Amino acid sequence: MLKIKSPFNLFALLLGFAFVSSTAFAQQPTPTPTPNPALPVDRPATIRVQTTTDATPSSSPDPARPDATANRNQRPAAPVEDRTVTTRHTARIGDKTIRYTATAGTLVLRKEDSAPRANMFFIAYTRDDAPATAATARRPVTFSFNGGPGSSSVWLHLGALGPKRVVTDKDGNPAGAPPFNLADNNYSILDESDLVFIDPVGTGFSRAVAGEDPRQFYSFNGDIESVAEFIRLYTARYKRWGSPKFLAGESYGTMRAAALSGYLQNRFGMYLNGIMLISSVLDFSTIRFERNNLMPYMLYLPSYTATAWYHKRLAPDLQNDLNRTLREVETFVTGEYAQALMRGTMISPQERATVVAKLARYTGLTPEYIEQSDMLLSQPRFSKELLRAGRRTVGRLDSRFTGIDFDAAGESIEYDPSYSVIQGIYSTTFNQYVRADLNYENDLPYEVLTSRVQPWSYAQSENRYVSSADTLRAAMTQNPALRVFVASGYYDLATPYFATMHTFSHLGLDPSLRKNVTMDFYEAGHMLYMHEPSLIKLKTDMNVFMRGAL
Repeated sequence: MLKIKSPFNLFALLLGFAFVSSTAFAQQPTPTPTPNPALPVDRPATIRVQTTTDATPSSSPDPARPDATANRNQRPAAPVEDRTVTTRHTARIGDKTIRYTATAGTLVLRKEDSAPRANMFFIAYTRDDAPATAATARRPVTFSFNGGPGSSSVWLHLGALGPKRVVTDKDGNPAGAPPFNLADNNYSILDESDLVFIDPVGTGFSRAVAGEDPRQFYSFNGDIESVAEFIRLYTARYKRWGSPKFLAGESYGTMRAAALSGYLQNRFGMYLNGIMLISSVLDFSTIRFERNNLMPYMLYLPSYTATAWYHKRLAPDLQNDLNRTLREVETFVTGEYAQALMRGTMISPQERATVVAKLARYTGLTPEYIEQSDMLLSQPRFSKELLRAGRRTVGRLDSRFTGIDFDAAGESIEYDPSYSVIQGIYSTTFNQYVRADLNYENDLPYEVLTSRVQPWSYAQSENRYVSSADTLRAAMTQNPALRVFVASGYYDLATPYFATMHTFSHLGLDPSLRKNVTMDFYEAGHMLYMHEPSLIKLKTDMNVFMRGAL
């Protein structure tokens, strides 16, 4: 059986509510402003990471020697090469001081004829004093990335897994005014595994080289192919084929990780030991609010309840015990609510009134608002409505956080207050850390979360919802040793926990393989490690998982 710590009734969900749609896409954190199209996409880097051609100042043409003038005005393109910097450090992790080596820089992705395609930026940490264990004398390596699409790997890097961590209070708020600081990450998994943080092309410092169309990387398939090629290249260059291998992805990064499990296995024969999915979405039908797709309206409801509970908007009997309340709501979702939505106008006025009353009870919203919404509550509406009376909104990435909109009467929130909390602290600390501590120099802007990769192509899923769930099922079937760890936050309104439960309950795994999936839940949001008690639990849960996968 799946080791799911929150049992629920699947009867109604077996009916299959989602209709197909044209090219669905992931809901993303608030994007950064679109770069100025007048600026070049790839600017020269201080250590010449980028392959650009610099022109000398223009001079008057010599009509007698036009070719010579043209040649004189261009420098030969610098060779595209790997550029890395290595430094050595120590960090306090748990009750031990760990010595490790950090490698920051780029590997060049090339075509079969060796022509360069892209520079992919990464930061790797390898433990210098790692002891051999009874289970394996080879050190595990974990490849980590975030999502978006358009996100760098900074969130998992400086929030959860890496040897340094942003300094915040226990709830994730910055611990003081800018410019913010880093400290040793006492909960890093570097004591268990070496780490490689990957920035997909277009994010971080990763760029397509001059002359290459970057759009080849800005698609579901192009992204999988390029990240897989980086993993293969790193594994070969640093002699890690003999190491146990893990993937760690967050948000859209979980979609990527699931797809990579099949691609790496089938293309390169690279079998993984484990995949760690944090704030998972493997099937876009579970999060895409559309009139002909009832799934998200049901699957988000328990997260609405958790949010209302956190902000004390529920009846006293529901405020006593969050977990007990959520089990009650899950039962309602898969029973009365699912049946009411499936029956539509066929339900009686009395049945409808009963469902409306329960929706009001479980969300903290008024029955009138729920009636006006036709019992269909989208995330943008809920985030705006819950605290409207106090002129406050709740966050999408983490609904514990509240914001203030100019227009309190609006339909949806004007910004995500939970992203505003993290954007500055992660961007500031990373840009200082990579230069001052890791000695890596680059004049490109580090794209923390960017819209430059948009529009993202899902051409392979045209006329249906994007999903990598079946790829994961196939990979687990063909590699029965592959284990999967899933971590979900109750206050995540981007990838709600009940949607993840639904996806895995419909994965189609053979009963003999279901024990290879472990799910854990946290009283936190999308970046669940922002909440220090959840980070402590995550560290413990991941340690247990990784040791069990060796």
